[in-house]
Amino acid sequence: MSVADPFAAPCTDERLGLRRCVRISKPLKLDSGATLTPVDIAYETYGSLNADRSNAILICHALTGDQHVASDHPITGKPGWWTRAVGPGKPIDTDTHFVVCANVLGSCLGSSGPASIDPATGLPYAMRFPVITIADMVRAQQMLLDHLGIERLAAVIGGSMGGMQALVWPTLYPERVEAAVIIASTARHSAQNIAFHEVGRAAIVADPNWRGGDYYADGNAPVAGLAVARMAAHITYLSEAGLTEKFGRRLQARPESPDGAKTFGFDADFQVESYLRYQGISFVDRFDANSYLYITRATDYFDLAEDHGGSLALAFAQSRARYCIISFDSDWLYPTAESRNIVHALHAAGKAATFVELSSPFGHDAFLLDAPEMNRVIDGFLKAGR
Repeated sequence: MSVADPFAAPCTDERLGLRRCVRISKPLKLDSGATLTPVDIAYETYGSLNADRSNAILICHALTGDQHVASDHPITGKPGWWTRAVGPGKPIDTDTHFVVCANVLGSCLGSSGPASIDPATGLPYAMRFPVITIADMVRAQQMLLDHLGIERLAAVIGGSMGGMQALVWPTLYPERVEAAVIIASTARHSAQNIAFHEVGRAAIVADPNWRGGDYYADGNAPVAGLAVARMAAHITYLSEAGLTEKFGRRLQARPESPDGAKTFGFDADFQVESYLRYQGISFVDRFDANSYLYITRATDYFDLAEDHGGSLALAFAQSRARYCIISFDSDWLYPTAESRNIVHALHAAGKAATFVELSSPFGHDAFLLDAPEMNRVIDGFLKAGR
C-alpha cells in the first residue's frame, strides 16, 4: 500500500516478526540538531485506503506500546492493545477507514532506536542514538505517510503519550489533519511525572548489566533495573480505588497456605506485590531498557506551549482540525485538569473542541480496558465528521 518512493526500501527483522517496515534514506532532522539517516519505521495497517486516499486514520501508541494495535503481538502472542476500539464495525471502523499505526521513533519493535544498527559503525547505536522528542516521533510518522501516499488524515488518535503525538500533529502539519482525538493525555509533562520517570531511569542505569547501554553484544541486558522501572511506572497507570478493589491488603496464596499467610520476610506477601513483580518480569521480555530511557526522556521534554512563548492557545493557532478530548476521573497521572487546560486553550484559539470526563475505577489505563462510554464518544465524533 505504497506509492513510488525513491527514498524508501523494505526493512526486515525476523526476530521481531515484522510484517511491515520501511527504511527511508531521506535525512530526518531532530529537535536536538542531530540528523538521523536512514530511518526505519515499522508499522501496521488495517482496512483499505479508498480511491481518493481520504479515509486514513493514524493511531499513535503510548509509552511502551507498539504498532500492533489490532493484531497479535509477534513476541508475546497477545491480541493487539486496542482491539476493543479498532476493527470491523468498531468505533474506529476498519470497514470504512484505513488505519495506520507506527512504532514510534526510539522504540524497539522495528523503528529506529538505540538497538538499531548504526551504519557508521555496524554496531547497535546504544546510547549513541540521538535524543528524541515527541515532535521527532511525529516527523517520522509524517515520512511514513508520505511513503504511503497519504496527504491528509481523517483523524489522528492517541492515548497517553499517543495523545501527545495527536496534539502535535495538527500544530506541525495543520493542512494534513481533519480531526484529533486526545485521550488521557496532557500538553506538557509535570514535575511529578518527570520525577517518576527519573526513578525508573535510575533503576536501569544502576543495574550492573546496563554498562553505559552497551549490553547488546552478549544479551545480558539490565532486566532487573528495567523490571523495577516498569513496576514504578505501572503504579501511576492505576488508581487507589482500583488497587484496593482488586487487591486490598489480601495476602498471597501459597501451596503451604492457600488462604495466605505472612512469611515475616521479604517475599511477595501481599497480592499487590506479586502483581507488580509479574508486571515487571513480563515487561522485560518485550521491551528494551535503552528505549525506555529515550522514550521517557521524550515525554519529559514535552511542552507544547514552549515554542509559542508559553501560550498553549498560540500553539493551536494554525490548526484546522476539530478536537475531541477525553479524560478519566480516576486518572492521577494525567488528571482531568490537564485535559481542561487543553480545551480552554483550544477555545481561546477559536478551535472546535468537545470534551468529556468519563467515570472509571481503573485510573490512567482505563482507555486500554473495556470502556464502552469512551468507544461511544469516539464513534460519535468520527461519524460527525463524515
